[in-house]
Amino acid sequence: MNRIRNAMTVDVEDYFQVQAFAQCIDRKDWDAFPRRVDANTNRILDQFGAAGVKATFFTLGWVAQRFPELIRRIVADGHELASHGWDHTRADTQDPEAFRADVRRTRALLEDTGGTAVAGYRAATFSVGRRNMWVFPILRQEGYVYSSSINPIRHDLYGMPDAPRVPFRPAADGVVELPMTTVRLFGRNWPCSGGGYFRLLPTVLYRTGLDRVNRHDRQPGIFYFHPWEVDPGQPRIPNAGWKSRLRHYTNLSRMGADLDKLLRDFEWDRMDRVYASVIAGAAGG
Repeated sequence: MNRIRNAMTVDVEDYFQVQAFAQCIDRKDWDAFPRRVDANTNRILDQFGAAGVKATFFTLGWVAQRFPELIRRIVADGHELASHGWDHTRADTQDPEAFRADVRRTRALLEDTGGTAVAGYRAATFSVGRRNMWVFPILRQEGYVYSSSINPIRHDLYGMPDAPRVPFRPAADGVVELPMTTVRLFGRNWPCSGGGYFRLLPTVLYRTGLDRVNRHDRQPGIFYFHPWEVDPGQPRIPNAGWKSRLRHYTNLSRMGADLDKLLRDFEWDRMDRVYASVIAGAAGG
């Protein structure tokens, strides 16, 4: 039986832009912090190159504006360039027109810089749920083809546990949603998409979960992580709360090696290729 290809994705943002630090870092101060996203993302590109893996890079407009050569390398190396919004503003804090302006501005800059079409979008902190399902028609109107913004789990910062676990069309006039991967056990969805859970929990749990999704569900999985997760030497944020510190700093030193094993032991590709038939069907609908 052929091995199922899974989708490898990177949310390109710097360490001081994460939701965990939103209460202790003012956006106006971002430019005062040492920037590490360029070096860290280039390190990931090298790692993917050595493993022969192509991925999707959901990238902030804020990052693309400051590091255009990084954007051009992502495209030149054969990866998919996609949108993560302009500056990591949660979609559920925006009204429809603010959201439209955000995704339009980001897509335009990414396409101009990368010289390639941008089809995908991922909301900051998976901030799409029942309250803002209007994002899907707006994304389609603005030229996007798919979203990967819903995480069907319970979490204190995000989650839509009653959402489908497989690709679905939230609105007839909207883009297709490719939800983050979960494992269904004991009557509930358990996270199986990487991120902080991949560092906080034993890696065997993730690997077992993804193997179950591939073999039992016969579905591809989606893995995501951030450039700052391969950077144990990043500056520490002194006034961050204990929960934020736990989520952000735990096991950064082992992430690079764990990622190498993951790249070797499973099949990976870009979102637009893993879900090509789903995306094509939605685009034609």
